[in-house]
Amino acid sequence: MTAAPVPLAPPAVALRWERREPPLPAAAVLAVGAAVPALATATRERLTDGARLGVLADDTTLLVLGAEADLPWADGARYLGHDGELLVPTTARPRPAPALWRTALGAEPGDLCVLVPGHALVAARPAPVGDPQALTPYVRRAER
Repeated sequence: MTAAPVPLAPPAVALRWERREPPLPAAAVLAVGAAVPALATATRERLTDGARLGVLADDTTLLVLGAEADLPWADGARYLGHDGELLVPTTARPRPAPALWRTALGAEPGDLCVLVPGHALVAARPAPVGDPQALTPYVRRAER
């Protein structure tokens, strides 16, 4: 009796994070969960002051993209920087290489791709927000 060949599964690669020194320049700021309302408030203020920021938001996540000097800050939010075509925490480096994670996450050329410990996001790049009031629904979550 002969054994039939067994197909091999692709190797699984664990995501590891290393400390990065010096930090990357900030290109975005990310809030998840309870940190979203504070970042929404700070983003709305920056937009009112004339900053040009791109915003992606849903019920649990707020990602704000822009020039480092224009980015808002809020407790619990995390600054992100570009490591190739991947946005990662400014003080952390993913291992293996960032380009491999873009592919693993299914990002297409031109997609925005974010990888932070515990979360990943792939989406179309947002246009700059013109109306600061667009963030009001995310600010109000803190008022409930």
